[in-house]
Amino acid sequence: MRTGEPLPAVGEVLTALATGLWHWDTATELVTVDAEAARLLGLPAERATLTEAQARARLHPVDWNEIISVVGLAVAEDTLAEVRIRIMDERGHVIRTVRSRSKPSYDADKKSFRLIGTLQEVTEPTPGTPAGRTAVTGDWRRSREAFLLDAGRALAEARSTAEVLRVAAGLSMPGFSPDGLAVFGVEGDRLTIIGHHGQQPGDESPFSHMSLETDYPAAEVVRTGRAVYLSSPEAYRSRYPVTWPLAQRFDRQSWAFLPLTVAGRTMGAWMAGFAYPVAFTPDERSVLTTVARMLAQALSRAGLAESERELTDGLQRSMLPTLGPEIPGMTVAARYVPTGGGLQVGGDWYDMIPLPGGTSRTKPGEGRFALVIGDVQGHDVRAAGLMGQLRIALRAYAAEGHRPDAVLSRASRFLNGMAYGVDDPSDMRFATCLYVEADPVTGVLEVARAGHPDPAIRMTDGTVLARRTQGGLPLGIDPDADYPTTRITLEPGETLMLCTDGLIETGGHDFETGWKRIRTILESHDGDLEELADALIQAVHGPSSHHTTGPLADRREDDIAVLLLHRQEEGGDPAAVPPTVRRTMLSVAQAEPERVAVARQQLRELLHDWPSADQVDSAVLLLSETLTNVLVHTDADALLLAEVRGETGERRMRIEVTDTSDDLPHKRRPGELASSGRGLMLIELLADTWGVDPQGEGKSIWFELYESSGGGDE
Repeated sequence: MRTGEPLPAVGEVLTALATGLWHWDTATELVTVDAEAARLLGLPAERATLTEAQARARLHPVDWNEIISVVGLAVAEDTLAEVRIRIMDERGHVIRTVRSRSKPSYDADKKSFRLIGTLQEVTEPTPGTPAGRTAVTGDWRRSREAFLLDAGRALAEARSTAEVLRVAAGLSMPGFSPDGLAVFGVEGDRLTIIGHHGQQPGDESPFSHMSLETDYPAAEVVRTGRAVYLSSPEAYRSRYPVTWPLAQRFDRQSWAFLPLTVAGRTMGAWMAGFAYPVAFTPDERSVLTTVARMLAQALSRAGLAESERELTDGLQRSMLPTLGPEIPGMTVAARYVPTGGGLQVGGDWYDMIPLPGGTSRTKPGEGRFALVIGDVQGHDVRAAGLMGQLRIALRAYAAEGHRPDAVLSRASRFLNGMAYGVDDPSDMRFATCLYVEADPVTGVLEVARAGHPDPAIRMTDGTVLARRTQGGLPLGIDPDADYPTTRITLEPGETLMLCTDGLIETGGHDFETGWKRIRTILESHDGDLEELADALIQAVHGPSSHHTTGPLADRREDDIAVLLLHRQEEGGDPAAVPPTVRRTMLSVAQAEPERVAVARQQLRELLHDWPSADQVDSAVLLLSETLTNVLVHTDADALLLAEVRGETGERRMRIEVTDTSDDLPHKRRPGELASSGRGLMLIELLADTWGVDPQGEGKSIWFELYESSGGGDE
């Protein structure tokens, strides 16, 4: 071109550079292309107007979605939209790759985009070459997609703000990774630092509580909701001269500040600082913007979860009682572990209630008291609400001086009126409960049970017995249900355990196997009551605190409540040698013949360490015979008293069955086909000694077996 000649037309220049022009208006859904652009799209080389569908048919489907994403990002950031597009022929084969650059604008009234841009053919690098891994190739695109999938999964699994920040700090972006991160929040009109990575502790001080009006990139991002990209220190210094000295000392080369937006509200800003220059191409900005959106969602979820945990922790602390003043001669320990699912309060509870009836000389904590443990059906908010109401009702009925059976009867009527769902009348709830009235002077316990697991007692020598008690239906099912009372005595040195079924059945156990696991802990632990409570929880779930919350609690299968009551040795000397006697007592009524099986099981538990299995079988057989004899041949109820006395190797078991009938048993000689009459013959044959003792009213039949005569198992 000679000097002074007129410049060629723009179209001629673009044609000479193999660059086409195109115009896209989403309001009219039309795309206009010049001859060169039409050629690049695989159409005849002439100006044409296409519908969106016609233009879309020439593009790779993945790249069409890429265009939509990049255009939206460019409009939000007021930048150029640049993207690579694969052009397809009629058979779906890629014929070339072009680079599209355009300047989009958004019409808010029509809610549409207008784009004017260029198309230019580019050469795809060979896969695996360094150029093939730059930020504008198909390999990079695949790496980016894999990175975003991994990042999204990791951020979605983060449960707390600290975990979200750890995940964000560990993100390795494809082709470029920041060496410093900071997450800014907003409190009122000031920035706060939620967390940072890649800086020293204390480096965040100048940026904390910075006014949103400050000439600082993060403040501008929060004010405007638009990202700020600074590709060089010069760009930072010229745009933010006031706050540049604060950033200068970190010796970084590029910065990206992106808004953290949730539901259209900017909740903060994310800063990514780079130790090397970054151009922030549209592809790189797209990755950063996507990560910022995921980070905002993760922080929002974590913040909400932490607020809920703080709220439910407070609710839990307000609902769960303290154990009150110390009780002379007795100690109490308790643990509560909620189930998972976010809510840290469930339907389980325990309580300790001082009872009326003391004298003017009785000091606080010296009179009778009640221990209560229960489980409202469900692990949701409604279960927790019903639990709180039921606990208050039980305390009120107990404070009125009612006996254990009356307390549970009134509580059942109360829950029956409260247990139906307001929104869903069919959602009826019930609760199991165990109520124990204790006399610290005598150790007598009056037990009423409503569908709850029986209590267990650890004797002084470590023997553990499940105390079978009479019971009624769970609370809330039948407002007229009765709850019979069982009286047992807690001897000095013995420990009573009350628990909910979560302690027994958690970890894939059924009631039987779970009870064996808990029984082993009770038998092997002979220390402080608080240590025993921790050991019981740790055996099920690992280390615990008095009220366990957090990630450990989130793995619970069911709520757990444990209540322990220990009666101290006479004189309170913990070093005193425990008495060499263990005993159990059980009543069997005429109307409850099924309790004969309970008596047999309780005797086996009492003799758990007896060396001769034959003697144990004999004792169980003779007990069954004596109890059945009372139920069949008299109209009286039977009372079982079983004892084991003496030192190991020389112990003696004594089983005594008492009834109020004056009819003495007689030895008979039954025929081969007789169905009865062999009881005394068996006792005479199997027992070391036996007898029948008349009493003031009724009689007792007893027999004894000696450990020294058993010989042990072969």
